[in-house]
Amino acid sequence: MDDAIRPATPEDAQAVLSVARESWHAAYDDILGEGAVDAVIEDWYQLGDLRSSIGDSTFVVAERDGTVVGFAHAGPNPDAGEGTYQLYRLYVRPDLWGQAIGGRLLDRVADAVRAAGGDRFRLGVLADNDVGVSFYESRGFDRVDAGTVELAGETVEEYTYETSLT
Repeated sequence: MDDAIRPATPEDAQAVLSVARESWHAAYDDILGEGAVDAVIEDWYQLGDLRSSIGDSTFVVAERDGTVVGFAHAGPNPDAGEGTYQLYRLYVRPDLWGQAIGGRLLDRVADAVRAAGGDRFRLGVLADNDVGVSFYESRGFDRVDAGTVELAGETVEEYTYETSLT
């Protein structure tokens, strides 16, 4: 078994979409429903948009034996203050949850953010996403806010987390 974390390339967009689809359905079908999850994936994971994001922001993938099995995506969040970066996405294939791939992706993105002058991470996670909530809390993120977000016509509770990168 050969694992690697590397910068994403535009050619990874289809594989990222596949990981997103598997992960979103595993994490959110019970919260949002399968149809709503399909709608969010279709809206948020257009291949052209993914390719642009890969080229314009911090975007890394995890590979196992040459196959993309996870990804993380971050960028500056000027609304949250200078030096704060938003962790937009971090997903791993559900059959590999609990194997430290998410932690390695987070570490690699955090290294890139620090190298770019960032000193803080901010992210949102659905309140009912127990796997996501426990992952971020186990990695030292503090819940700083709670609110609601609309996804595919559904209003759901979302937590905002932050952590220092210094």
